[in-house]
Amino acid sequence: MRAGAVYFTEPAEPAQRRYEALRAYLVEEASADDVASCFGYSVPTVYQMASELRAGRAGFFLSSKPGPKGPRKAGAIRGRVLALRAKDRSVTEIAAALAAEGTPVSPQTVWSVLVAEGLERLPTRPRQARGPAPRTSPIKSRALGAWPVRATIACDHAGLFLLWPAMATLGLDTLVARARYPGTQALSSWQSMGSLLATKLLRRARVSHVEDLASDAGVGLALGLTAIPKATHLSTYSYRVRRECNEALLASLAGRMRELGMATGEAGFNLDFHSIRHHGSEVPLEKNYVPCRSQATRSVLTFFAQDHASTEMVYANADLTKAEAAREVIAFADYWQRVAGADPGLLVFDSRLTTYPVLGELTARGIHWLTLRQRGRSVLAALAALPDKAWKCVRIERAGRYRTPHLHDEMITIKGIERAVRQIAIRNIGRDEPTLLITNDQTSPAKDLFARYAERMLIENELDAYICGFHLDALSSGLPLNVDLDTTLTVVAGNLYRLFARELARYEHATPDRLYRHFIDATGTLHVAEDHVRVELGVRAYTPVLLEAGFQELDVPIPWWEGRKLRFSFPAR
Repeated sequence: MRAGAVYFTEPAEPAQRRYEALRAYLVEEASADDVASCFGYSVPTVYQMASELRAGRAGFFLSSKPGPKGPRKAGAIRGRVLALRAKDRSVTEIAAALAAEGTPVSPQTVWSVLVAEGLERLPTRPRQARGPAPRTSPIKSRALGAWPVRATIACDHAGLFLLWPAMATLGLDTLVARARYPGTQALSSWQSMGSLLATKLLRRARVSHVEDLASDAGVGLALGLTAIPKATHLSTYSYRVRRECNEALLASLAGRMRELGMATGEAGFNLDFHSIRHHGSEVPLEKNYVPCRSQATRSVLTFFAQDHASTEMVYANADLTKAEAAREVIAFADYWQRVAGADPGLLVFDSRLTTYPVLGELTARGIHWLTLRQRGRSVLAALAALPDKAWKCVRIERAGRYRTPHLHDEMITIKGIERAVRQIAIRNIGRDEPTLLITNDQTSPAKDLFARYAERMLIENELDAYICGFHLDALSSGLPLNVDLDTTLTVVAGNLYRLFARELARYEHATPDRLYRHFIDATGTLHVAEDHVRVELGVRAYTPVLLEAGFQELDVPIPWWEGRKLRFSFPAR
């Protein structure tokens, strides 16, 4: 072979290796066995790659698309910019004039054209010669002294009121007061916490993104305020909140959900950690593994617990360190004991969530748990030596693949756990080596425990829904205590969306993102009367779902409105 041929015979990149393998199989007509052996694939993989190529789903080369050779927008507006500058217009005035003419550009683009022409800045002009007067100062947030009567208020976020019946059902203002959150001279604890919750429900990633809400009188009226507080107050307030307040609110919320028949805990809980990455530097944060980055980086470690039957989050904690992480499962068990008066049911979690000594504590306390066991060489060798009759083929009633796994159930001892535990080895589920489950549940059938652990992904799905729906990964601060308030509000917002969805046909399991897009992200008009507020929502494609759920007939007293009621109307097109 000539020099350089090794680039083709021993491809290093995965895409090139697939290309060379397919060329050998399809063009050089090598057998699938030879191709698999030469390039390190299995024979079924070779067949699958060939099938995807024939179906047009495989691509290896990118076509080049030359970009523009020069600044398109700046070149197109050059003549108009120079003409306006000749009239002594400023950069911002030129940009505003072009936008009014249908050519929106930034002041920076205008300035780049002027710099290229060698033009200098205009001399400083008196205030009256600089264009329109500055905007008036925003409305100060304070409690409504007297409610507007017979007022009509246009509201850009009127869909938010659809969540108010669920909030009233929970009695959230009472739960916040019971949790002893701090107040200020101007605003009560509920008014500050309700404002923070409103930004979360309306999917604002940070409290600094609250400007449009603060200028919407309708959002302020929803909380009994002239306007919701600005970012300065909300940020300052969040730093005053203690972990004890957040845990008390979560406990009260879980207790209220139990009264409503939700989040009972009877089917157990799914537990998981989630690392929220910090994108800055110079922060006193530990490095935790961040899955989206596939590496350990500075982040805030958070812990979540999810009720398995209803899939609702019932607990969150962001005030954690690596040294405390292993015992957080004990902290959750103590929390649920306070909420329900009994220890939690079956706890299901990943193998890295805690340690064997902590599992021993749970066992001694009588709490059932189910987790994975890491596969050691000696354990795998012992399983490989078992005869085929030691494995039992079972059928799992579920959708998807791997419904007939082979199970081997036995009692073993593990260092760090005093009592013997049950180990369930599973094979024939698409892995080269058996998967190992360990548990202290001695009575449940092995196949039920395997199916139960497979459903642990529900908490990962819910966390993903929280990331997409409530910007959970938009780290609110480099201080974990502040992040703890954000995760607490995320859990509250998730439960409110769940209560709202429970009334909507075919939306019972919809994600917050979908519910927001279909219903909450809506404008409307508020008609304020002496004893009620009627929210008139425009007719949209999904309005029939709200009508079917009976929102047009609702007449709900809102506690923080001093007994005034909330009503909805949906005028015909």
